[in-house]
Amino acid sequence: MASARIATAFTRRSLPHRFAATTTQPRSLFCCQAHQMSTDASSVAARLSSSGFIRSQGFIGGKWTDAYDGKTIEVINPATGEVITNVSCMGARETNDAIASAQEAFVCELFMLIDRISAALFPSWSKVTAAERSKCLRKWYDLLMSHKEELGQLMTLEQGKPLKEAIGEVGYGASFVEFFAEEAKRVYGDIIPATLPDRRLFVVKQPVGVVGAITPWNFPLAMITRKVAPALACGCTVVVKPSEFTPLTALAAAELSVQAGIPRGAVNVVMGNASEIGDALLASPQVRKITFTGSTAVGKKLMAGAAATVKKVSLELGGNAPCIIFDDADLDVAVKGALASKFRNSGQTCVCANRVLVQEGIYEKFADAFSKAVENMKVGHGFTEGAVDVGPLINDAAVHKVESFVQDAISKGAKVLVGGKKHSLGMRFYEPTVLTDVKNEMILASYRTLLCAMLT
Repeated sequence: MASARIATAFTRRSLPHRFAATTTQPRSLFCCQAHQMSTDASSVAARLSSSGFIRSQGFIGGKWTDAYDGKTIEVINPATGEVITNVSCMGARETNDAIASAQEAFVCELFMLIDRISAALFPSWSKVTAAERSKCLRKWYDLLMSHKEELGQLMTLEQGKPLKEAIGEVGYGASFVEFFAEEAKRVYGDIIPATLPDRRLFVVKQPVGVVGAITPWNFPLAMITRKVAPALACGCTVVVKPSEFTPLTALAAAELSVQAGIPRGAVNVVMGNASEIGDALLASPQVRKITFTGSTAVGKKLMAGAAATVKKVSLELGGNAPCIIFDDADLDVAVKGALASKFRNSGQTCVCANRVLVQEGIYEKFADAFSKAVENMKVGHGFTEGAVDVGPLINDAAVHKVESFVQDAISKGAKVLVGGKKHSLGMRFYEPTVLTDVKNEMILASYRTLLCAMLT
């Protein structure tokens, strides 16, 4: 998903285990202690690190692995600019080993499943029964939910979203695991009426193999679970490449998947050099499917690259969604809906309302009410006590993009009702912005723009 900040524009328009079943709550191997919520990001990071939630290595074949050349990249808190940790900067070699581990877990007749208590031999993940896969996924869901506070804090640290939103994402992301835990039991085939009396036609659904999942930074957990959970439910194994801006949540989720009984090698995480990792996933004949959420430009490259080995491809790319307000709309409902759609996650979502198209009869009233609502939004660090509505943008490039788009619009006649500049908090904070008199020739009318609502 492209990184866009919250800009809203109004356009004036006239519209005529054998993973054995258990009845007890899955036991977490993370070390957790009772604590009061800290509002200091450094304290939160230190506590999460000491309890095992912050990992710095990739996860290949169930083992924590450094980059082979020793290179690392910084994971930065976008709200403070502080380095949370340095993680392994991986490339093609590590990715190929992750693919090999995923392939081994997928096809080997027997492979080693090792938890911290015992070791045993199990059939390959693709041969595990649907009921057993379902049990593992359900345990993973339970573990995600039992650690929702820690995972939420981790997301706020590395992505910047308000803590309440981050904890909400844990529930949202875990719901995909819960859903596909049940769907794993219902991978049905079909019996087809035959054209000849001595023929029987039937369809059997089988897992495709290793899946390469490339995920964005805006929803560090949910974008992973919505790709990994259905793949595992079908019997596939996965190599996940999270954004280099938000790898920590992915690593924590992978650790919890193993604790849930999902075999080592079934879920692998590599992060670092995006182009090298992506090219390795595309080149490998063992990777049979690519799933990607991100920019249209990268999506085009992945689709073209997947053709050489005829991989299945699923793409969720950028959007430029309109929100249409008619004269007979309930004004309060329209304002609340547009506000939530545009400024959730600081506008950093591919389904946010980029343009607000308002019918002539209600335009002035809506513009006034919407602007006041935006003006009252609280911008701040995600761990700030009390309600914070808008956090920072993910990086400096995102801030520069919003600034340049807004300035382009102003130079071409757009008017600023609210915001239009960097926030006094500095760093990567930008004021929620409302522009009017936006025209199609302005850049932000054609591209998703974070934190800026355009009223037309």
